[in-house]
Parts: sequence; structure tokens; C-alpha cells
Amino acid sequence: MKIIHQRSKCIGCGSCATVCDKFFKMENDGLATLKDSKQVGENFELEVEDADCAQDAVDICPVQIIKVS
Repeated sequence: MKIIHQRSKCIGCGSCATVCDKFFKMENDGLATLKDSKQVGENFELEVEDADCAQDAVDICPVQIIKVS
């Protein structure tokens, strides 16, 4: 399973980090980061066995820049 985060489109609302601090955190620049991810093109990706709360982050993100596949 893969979590994909389009960080360049993040508006910094912090919702993802609030509902899923296992995978997301807010950085000093005011934007969210997908923890331990690697950059692939413009996106950040993280391979996980269990997406756990990541679907909550997908559902709550107001700009829909998080995907789980």
C-alpha cells in the first residue's frame, strides 16, 4: 500500500497531522510532511503495510492532495 502526498499543493491547514500523526507532521514552514517518505517527482510517497489512519487524512484534506493506493 502506498501513501502519496502532493506537498507543493499543501495549504497548511494541519488537518492531516491532527487525524493521522502516525504519518503526517507539520513543519516549520507551515506545511504538512509525510513522515519518512521519499520524493518521487513532485510528490512524496511512503510504502506501508497498513495505511491505518491515512484514509482519515485523505477524507479530511480540504484540497484533496493525499491519496492511498
